[in-house]
Amino acid sequence: MGQIILASASPRRRELLEQIGISFEICPAKGEEMITGTLPHEAVSELSAQKAREVAAMVKQYGDTHRELMTPQDIMVLGADTVVAADSQILGKPKDEADAVRMLRLLSGRTHEVYTGVTIVLMSKSGKAGEHTFYEKTAVTMRKMSDGEIERYIATGEPMDKAGAYGIQGKCAIYIDKIEGDYNNVVGLPVSAIYRELKKLGIDWYLW
Repeated sequence: MGQIILASASPRRRELLEQIGISFEICPAKGEEMITGTLPHEAVSELSAQKAREVAAMVKQYGDTHRELMTPQDIMVLGADTVVAADSQILGKPKDEADAVRMLRLLSGRTHEVYTGVTIVLMSKSGKAGEHTFYEKTAVTMRKMSDGEIERYIATGEPMDKAGAYGIQGKCAIYIDKIEGDYNNVVGLPVSAIYRELKKLGIDWYLW
């Protein structure tokens, strides 16, 4: 069996992989994120690739340095990044509470898109390596939120570590009118799409 590594510290991504019964290790990427793409799907694809490549390089370096401690095995690194897009604006995590207010006012009472980019880096025990990147898009319609509701939600602290300043799986669920697409994509990891893309590559991650 090979090893699957999640290049993210996100508890939500961890929970989604645990939910579907995948065995994996966590090794978050720590490098500075650099975006050159101006479109949402370009940004998340670029950031997911940066994270997966960074962790894959760390794993390879450790393996090369500590060969006597390592058992040769195939390794799969999963990198992911999620953003919210509205009015041609890309919304990541809010910088502060004022930024969270701005984002929620922008999203209130309308439909926006959530993009998650996923990069899969595959490294075989024979030394071969490959990479596959894709993205998933989900449309989310949010009910109109009053300023009082926005302030109350922000006071819970929940929005501060989430793209677009809200968590669909948390306290913001009462303000979600409808979604079109993959719910788990909005949470942060489109596990169904990952399974689909791996099958295209001839890989069953339950047998990895």
